[in-house]
Amino acid sequence: MKRSNWTLIAPVLASILLVGGQAFAAEEDGYIAIGAGFAMGLAVLGASIGQGNAARGALEGMARNPAVAGTVQTAMLLGLAFIESLVIFTLIIAFFLQGKIG
Repeated sequence: MKRSNWTLIAPVLASILLVGGQAFAAEEDGYIAIGAGFAMGLAVLGASIGQGNAARGALEGMARNPAVAGTVQTAMLLGLAFIESLVIFTLIIAFFLQGKIG
């Protein structure tokens, strides 16, 4: 399946636009805001690709061997929870960086 370049770039651009007003308030604060935006964009991008790959692998495994579907599904959900916790951790760090502004 071919992906459009916009599906990869859109989260980063959206993050930059969300903090764009603050990014140019002061030079030092601007770098913090841009860093927070890039951190969120890259974290969401990496996590979405990782979650897609994990789900694809789990579904392929369940299709090949339906007898272990429950075990594979449990492991997949645990992996997805760990991936999502990293994104939430990045969100918290981005909020801390936003708190340094202003």
